This record gives sequence, C-alpha cells and structure tokens, in this order.
Amino acid sequence: MLYFDHNATTPLSPRAKAAWLEAVDRFPGNPSSPHRIGARADAALSEARERLAGILGCSPLDIVWTSGASESSNTLFHHVASSRADSEVWISAIEHPCVLESARHYVGPRLHLVPVTRGGVADLNWLHEQLQQRRPALVAIMAANNETGVIQPWREALAMCQEHGVPFFCDAVQWIGKLPASGIGACDFVAGSAHKFGGPRGVGFLKCPGKALIEPLIRGGPQEDRRRAGTENVAGVLAMLAALEEREGSSEHKQQQSWRDEFERELVTRLPGAAVVGAGQPRLWNTVSALMPETDCRQRWVVKLDKAGCAVSTGSACSSGKESPSHVLLAMGYSPSEAGRVLRFSSGLETTQKEWRILLDALTSVHAELVAT
Repeated sequence: MLYFDHNATTPLSPRAKAAWLEAVDRFPGNPSSPHRIGARADAALSEARERLAGILGCSPLDIVWTSGASESSNTLFHHVASSRADSEVWISAIEHPCVLESARHYVGPRLHLVPVTRGGVADLNWLHEQLQQRRPALVAIMAANNETGVIQPWREALAMCQEHGVPFFCDAVQWIGKLPASGIGACDFVAGSAHKFGGPRGVGFLKCPGKALIEPLIRGGPQEDRRRAGTENVAGVLAMLAALEEREGSSEHKQQQSWRDEFERELVTRLPGAAVVGAGQPRLWNTVSALMPETDCRQRWVVKLDKAGCAVSTGSACSSGKESPSHVLLAMGYSPSEAGRVLRFSSGLETTQKEWRILLDALTSVHAELVAT
C-alpha cells in the first residue's frame, strides 16, 4: 500500500522508535518524584527542552510539553479568553480545525477571520489596515496550510504584530519537520505535534512566553511550571526530539519537490479538467491539493484509489466525516461543488519517484473507470 497521507500523520521513524524504547528503559520514573529515578527523568525532560529551544530559537523556559496541537491550541485560546475577556481575536480563515474550533469555542463572537487570496495566502493588506485601527488580543496565522501546502507569510505577519504590540500565534504543525524551524521561536506562541514529522502520536508542545502567567487548561498538579498539569510523557518527548533532529538535518526534500512537481505536470496533462490548488504559490515540497475533473464525488475517488493500493486524503484528517465542504477551499473562493472534487496527496521523505508515478497511473486508471460508468 502506497501512503500519500503524511500531512494527516507520518509513520514512526526508526530513530524515534529507538529513542522511545531507550527512554522507556532508562527513565521509568515520574519526573515529579523526589527520588533519583524521578530526578533522572526530570533531567531528561530539561535536556529535551534545551534541544527543542535551540532548534526553534527561543528560551527553554518557553516550552510546555502537551499531547499535541489540539491541546496546545485549546490551552492558548482558553488562556486568551480568561485573561483578555473583552478583546477580539483574529485568525486566518484557513486555520486547521484545532485552531478554528477552539477559537470559536473560547472566543465566540469576538473572533474575526483574516481573509485569504485565491491562491490561499493570508491577506496581509487586510491585516495591516485593521491593525491601524484597533488592537486584538491575539493574531493567529499558520506557517503552512495542511490542505493545500501553501506557505503563509508568518514572518511578515509577526513583524506587523510586533510593531503594534499584538501577541502572535503560529500553528507550525505542517512546517516543523518539513522546513527549517530556526526562527519560528520568535513568535509569541507556537504549536507543534510530533506525529507530523516521524515522532509518536500523543505528544507535542506549546511555545509561549516563559515569564508570562498562562492560565492552564488542564489542572491538577504543578507540572510545567503550573502551565499544564499531568505527568509528562518522557519517552514521547525524547522520541519527538529524535525525529525532529533527524528531519532538521535532512536536505532530501529538494529531490522530493522535483518529483512532486513532475507529478503535478503529468496530472494536469493526463486528466483534462484537473488543476492544482495554490499553483504559483510557494508550497510545502510534499503536498498536492488537486481539483479533480468533473466525474464523480471525491469519496469515490478515495475508495477506488484505496483499492488500487494508494492511500490519499480529501483534506484535513480532523474534518473527515463532515458533509460540509472544506472551509479552506471556500475561503479561497472555490464553490462548494469544486471543493467537493479536491483530493490531497502528501508524501514523506521516504516516498520515491516510482511511487509518485504509480499514484499517477492509478489516478489515470480510476479516472478512465469513472468516466466510463
């Protein structure tokens, strides 16, 4: 089975697995326990904090271990709603559901969406004009979109927010492990999730100002400087760092992007009516969001491709099962019927050129079958 759904989750890398198994044996204690076994586990967490801070470019005190991006996002918006109850929050209209839904829940009517262009890029002109008039409690713009792969102008948005004294949150889940993470720690808040870059599921982090008081979402203990209660996942954290350090040192994505580009050119040639969403915009090297020809619903495409041995997606895994069209595509100006024809193919560093070609052949065969029925 060829796996083209890495943006949903990546297979556990051998290095991460080895680090996890080693940590399970070496650090069996609770990091909060006062004995030497607990102290060793706590020291391992502190070292991991130093390593991650070095990659992101921030202070180790800024790192809070979480179960992943959903918890990190909920923690942040819970904090903002508790500390800035009367202020607006602005997020881009194409944020991942874990950001969009947690913001809607905690902020409610004070939430405003930053519009995006047809190419799927957050509109910085809108942001600039609005910041001249008022100050929100928070601005959130992701680093790269999970559905389209379109890279967002997070650096420029951060600079605007810093100029106006507005805290900035960047969901870097799709960026980290695919592109260099250096410098992203300059954002006030950053969310990351291990299973998007070869680490284990159920572990991630929230980067937040280390000297600031964060209203905890999870209560019950003094862990993480009272910012997140609960016994830390030592083995998961160490496996996450092993996976990230492996990805940070890799340059294989340049070759991967050339194979992805070749696939896109062939796709629109072989399948009349097909188009690449976000074409012409800087995008993640591994992601293709493709508007398929008008033949049949995308769910049928997914089922038939699965039978052909190719696992692909219709968009965000967190939105699967919903009948409504992708909010990302609607925000970009696609009609509901067009949004219903979009498939996502996302590769990993282990994906080969041959596998891209096999996927292309499978798409060609499925298209012919759908047209004939």
